[in-house]
Amino acid sequence: MVDDDMRPRILDLREENRPRERLIAEGPQALSDGELLAVLLGSGRPGVNAIDLGNQILMAFGGFSGIHRTDITELENISGVGRAKAARIKAAVELGNRLAKERTEDKVLIRSPEDVVRLVGLELRGKEQEELWVIWLNVRNVVLGIDRLYKGSQDASSVRVGEIFTRAIRKGANAIILVHNHPSGESAESPEDVNLTRAVIEAGRLLDMRVHDHIVIGRDDYCSIKKNHPALWV
Repeated sequence: MVDDDMRPRILDLREENRPRERLIAEGPQALSDGELLAVLLGSGRPGVNAIDLGNQILMAFGGFSGIHRTDITELENISGVGRAKAARIKAAVELGNRLAKERTEDKVLIRSPEDVVRLVGLELRGKEQEELWVIWLNVRNVVLGIDRLYKGSQDASSVRVGEIFTRAIRKGANAIILVHNHPSGESAESPEDVNLTRAVIEAGRLLDMRVHDHIVIGRDDYCSIKKNHPALWV
């Protein structure tokens, strides 16, 4: 094991191997996640260079999605980070989140559960509370909008099913997809999730509006209730 005091500083690296210089010369895509954080950090702490500190932060919080979820005070309390560096990191992660949102403003076609996760997964994984969202689709499965309806645990008895469809009907939607997160990180659907899905499908049939799926977003993966319970759609 290498003693911390023997770890090379960023300035001890050859210039072409330093993260900032590599970013300028090769582009940001050439850098590892730890090296990108090193550019934001600017420096490490005694015995730990900025790259190693960046990797420690990623490991502590479970990657960028974990940094997005965590409170800034937890980040700034890491030795070698502090308030200014924590603010830079949180700002950069939020910029990435907003860029992802901007990309979804273009016409997005939903063809699979993976498309849903790409559309809203990053933002939902950053939520500390459970939230139920409704994605509105036109007849070609192009996204018309997203309704962020409920916070907190939901089941068929607490959710007003009619409210799920009200704005979708006004928007002229042809179909909807339910999606919610599990802040615990577990993506498996609960019995309450299945019961809610059943109630929404039945209401959709009365309103002549299709319910394509109900996606549950976990910390690292997701589940499709339609895939797991196809009989609900029969």
